[in-house]
Parts: sequence; structure tokens; C-alpha cells
Amino acid sequence: MAAIELDGVGKVYRDGTRAVSDLNLSISDGEFVVLVGPSGCGKTTALRMVAGLEEISEGTVRIDGTVVNRIDPGKRDIAMVFQNYALYPHMSIFENIAFPLRSQRISRVERRQRVERTAAILGLTELLKKKPSTLSGGQRQRVAMGRAIVREPRLFLMDEPLSNLDAKLRVQMRSEISRIQSELGVTTIYVTHDQVEAMTMGTRIAVMRKGVLQQLGPPQEIYESPQNLFVAAFIGSPGMNFVRATLVPEGGELACLLKGQQILLPRGVVDARPGLIEHKGSDVAIGIRPEHLSVSPVEGPTLSATVLRSEMLGAERLVHLSVDASPVMTDEMVEAAEDVDPTALSTLRTESIEQRVTLIARVDPSVTATVGEDVLLGVNAARLHFFDLETGATIA
Repeated sequence: MAAIELDGVGKVYRDGTRAVSDLNLSISDGEFVVLVGPSGCGKTTALRMVAGLEEISEGTVRIDGTVVNRIDPGKRDIAMVFQNYALYPHMSIFENIAFPLRSQRISRVERRQRVERTAAILGLTELLKKKPSTLSGGQRQRVAMGRAIVREPRLFLMDEPLSNLDAKLRVQMRSEISRIQSELGVTTIYVTHDQVEAMTMGTRIAVMRKGVLQQLGPPQEIYESPQNLFVAAFIGSPGMNFVRATLVPEGGELACLLKGQQILLPRGVVDARPGLIEHKGSDVAIGIRPEHLSVSPVEGPTLSATVLRSEMLGAERLVHLSVDASPVMTDEMVEAAEDVDPTALSTLRTESIEQRVTLIARVDPSVTATVGEDVLLGVNAARLHFFDLETGATIA
């Protein structure tokens, strides 16, 4: 297996376009790391530099301590799985999986043993005599993975391998890939723009934006403690709610003022974030996850809100509510909105003009919420996130 280290890695194309800047990333032997971010953030370019398919402009890439900047891709002992299955239609599944072994001059007996062992891992044993055209999308993707696994490489690189599958198959294949990687223990770098894939698959997530690493850590840490506005907006489904607020003194405490409504902050929140004192009297962005909002009857801080719509999802209900407040309209928010949903940016701009914000609450399915109804929206103030509007950084 292999440990990987990217030290100050950068990529600048001949026309001057910078794709990756000063990327520092250490991946342990057997670890599953996911590079995630919107289209054009540099994640695929970073993967291709590790593979040797892109020339490195700056920095070094090490595999097991050896600098591989000028080592040919074929000599790096790496297997790649792409979005496109790239199977040979005239070959059987057995022949497709065995194909990489032929160039390695491996004996016919060992080839058969490796292919059968790989097929058993992937659940393809009954399909080895079939042609790719007779297989489903999920089965074809497993064949593509089999072709990588059969080589027994020291490193897997996967570039959005599930993008061509439907929603149900993606869920199934996420589980399959995680299981296989765990069983084989092969160091894996996985690229995706889907933050749900990142959250459910990686032991650590590297969030990228405009070629720059924004945050690196375990999925739950990224979710609960985002380091800036972009990470907070990008990670989560539904995404974090944001409003613009002014930090004002209130009875010896601090409160968030939202156009006439306010949220009093518990003392523990301010004690844990002394940076809030420095922002007293200033506008900040406050964020809260949908699960930390509740619809009346509630206790603690509340906001007056109007129900826009309610989505029943079986195990939970998502309630969309309109609140009289100023939206957060920063570059980070615009970029995250563009990637999450084509209509999200239009909604954000409309809210900026109307000075109202749509918040989403994740509640129990038994909660009733009638469209047009005025309700009290409970806010778990202890779970609020605070961001500097100029820098986008978390106020710590």
C-alpha cells in the first residue's frame, strides 16, 4: 500500500490559468480521502497530478517517501476508475477485468485466479461470460472497478465514478466502494462534487475552492465546525441557513439583531467564541443547520416566520419558512448557491432585494405546518455558527 504527500503542489497552464495553488495534503497508508468542491475547483487536476497525467508546475508529490514528479504514470503502481466505464464491448467481463494483467506478463493460471477472486469481491462471478452491453450501469461500474482491483495496486484514484448512475444506484455503489476499500485496505483518493458522497464515504474530506484547500478533516468535524462561509454553505443537505445580523449588547449579554427581531446568545456561546466580543456593533453572518430549528410550540429564542411550503420525506419533514431579515450575499455564498442548485442563486438575489430570507427547518414528520401560517420558529442558539462578512472566516 502507499502513503501520499502533496507538498506545496500547484498547477498553472500555459495560458496562465491557475488550477491548483499550494496544495498541502498528507494521506496515510490505507486511508480513504475525498476531494470535494464545485466544478472547476481543481480537485480533478490535483488527482491527475498524483497519477502523473498532469505535469506538476510547483511543489512535490511523494508516494511512500519517493518523489514521483517525473516518474511515468505507468510506473507509479496506480489504478484509476473514471466516470466513463471505458469497457471493451467486444470482450467478455472476464476478459475486461483480466486485460491489465496481460501487459504484466502474468501467467494464465494466476490471471484466472485474480479475476475470479476480484469477481467474488464485486459480486460479478455469475456475469464473467457476459458482454458489457448486457449489464446495468451499476454492474458496468463494478467491472471498471474490478479492472483496477485485479492489478493489486498500492493506490486507487477515483474521479467521479458514480456520476453516470441514477440516484438509487449511486446510494448502492457508495456502500459497495466503501466496503471494498475497507476490505482491501488500499489507499484511495476519491474526487466528487457531491457533498453527500463525500460525507458518507471518506475517512477525511478535503474541501476545495478555486484551487485552494479550504478545510481538511473527518466528515463530522467538517459538518459541525466549518472553518469558513464556503465550507459551511457547501457541506450539508439541506444546506446551512444563513442570515445577516448585528451583534448588540443586551442586558449584559450579546444578542443577534435581525431587523427588529433578536436572538439572545447564551453566555456559554460567547465564552466559547471570544472573537464575538470584537465584533460587537458589527454585522456578521450567522448560520444554523436545519435540524437546529423547530416549529412551535418551542422554548428559548424564537423568530416570527411564515410557512412557505412543507416537504414530507417519511422519516422527517422539511419546512420552508420566510423570515424578515437580510440575506448573506458574499462571493462564497454565490459560488456555493451556483453549485448546489441553478435556481438557488436567483432565489438569493431575489431575497437580497426583498430583504427576506427563506430558512429550512428539519422537524419531526408529526409537526403540522400549513402554507401561509404565521409561526414561531425556535432557534437553538447554542448551535449557531458565526462568520466574518469580510473574510468569510469563522469567528472563533
